[in-house]
Amino acid sequence: MADLKITLVRSPIGCKPKHRLTVQALGLRKLGASVTQKDNPAIRGMIHQIGYLLKVEEVQA
Repeated sequence: MADLKITLVRSPIGCKPKHRLTVQALGLRKLGASVTQKDNPAIRGMIHQIGYLLKVEEVQA
């Protein structure tokens, strides 16, 4: 099963509050920060919601 490397490439300042909370829920704190998350439907849903702020890559675990 692959993991996802998620990088915050745009600032959530000025976004909807719900989108800002989704960025925090993914574990992203600063612009340019990356986290690795398991690939599952919940994470995919978060990525879909705020995809305009992120860069997503698949990483083999």
